Amino acid sequence: MKFFRTLAVFTALMTLLAFSSDASEPVKVDAETAVNFNHVLDDYKPKKNHYNFFFTYKIVHPWWDAVAMGMEDAQRQLLEQGIVVDYDYLAPPAADAQDQSQRLYAAAQEDYDVIGVDVANEEIISPILDGLVEDGHKVMTFSTSDAAPGCQRIAFVGNPHNYEDGALLTEVLCKKLQYRGKVAILVGSRGAPCHEDRAKGAQDVIAKYPDMEVVAIEYDEDSIAKAQKLTEDILSKHNVLNGIICCNMSNPVGAARAVKASGRDIVIVGMDHDREALHDLKDGVIYCLGVQDCYSMGFDTIQVAVKIADGIAPGELYPETTEESTTIIYQSDAETMLKILFGEMG
Repeated sequence: MKFFRTLAVFTALMTLLAFSSDASEPVKVDAETAVNFNHVLDDYKPKKNHYNFFFTYKIVHPWWDAVAMGMEDAQRQLLEQGIVVDYDYLAPPAADAQDQSQRLYAAAQEDYDVIGVDVANEEIISPILDGLVEDGHKVMTFSTSDAAPGCQRIAFVGNPHNYEDGALLTEVLCKKLQYRGKVAILVGSRGAPCHEDRAKGAQDVIAKYPDMEVVAIEYDEDSIAKAQKLTEDILSKHNVLNGIICCNMSNPVGAARAVKASGRDIVIVGMDHDREALHDLKDGVIYCLGVQDCYSMGFDTIQVAVKIADGIAPGELYPETTEESTTIIYQSDAETMLKILFGEMG
């Protein structure tokens, strides 16, 4: 099967809008398609026998391990064709745009065919990417954080619909709460486009409903421990809290830990496929999760990087934005995802 695709805009996301008449019962989604492991390289014939790429991302975290698995799959398939792809895949232990800046400056001194970036902070990093391009480097972005509009980066592979993800997760929460209640938002890393966009989508949805209110917005910097502490603080300050919207993979875990310890009944919606979060979903502590297809992000990133290295601009052979999917899963989908992602049986 040929696997190079640009998904139709928000197709998977729009399944969120269909619910049964009971606000607490969403329609069943096909969780088995949330992550696609069945990739085959497209028909493009690389011009070289060896490529060397540099990829940097926001923070060392299991989420990017899933992206790396897709990269390794593409790398293996290219090797079977006699094409060697080497790449550095590096990030700081804590989200830090200045650290990412230094990594990019260092990469510019090396002989990489392509420099790829999951942007830590678009205001800080986008001008650096422009400078790299002006100096003759081939630069792409990948994962969930693109550069600022107008940046000269060549292409983006990943999730360009983070605002919609945040908005649609929040619509789910609002319907579950029957459009009444007080909610908190855990954002993630300050300045990270994906986290900020999801939080903005959430806030815009809440603003539509007069009986909904955001009582707290906090940044946990991709730390489970900090997300837990922030949630504990929010719970202590607000005797009435009905929901928590989580904008990255770490904060649903931290929020769920705090909520379980409190014994309070709070609706949690959030992002991605952390193993503990999936167990909390299975147990009903988390209401739903938006699972991104990280594997496809990694696989397509390598395919696009090869074309960029060969001097091919976006167009017929690949688009400027290769869009990957987000699938919203619920309690009934948790066992399926645990089996698919972690091999857990029953």
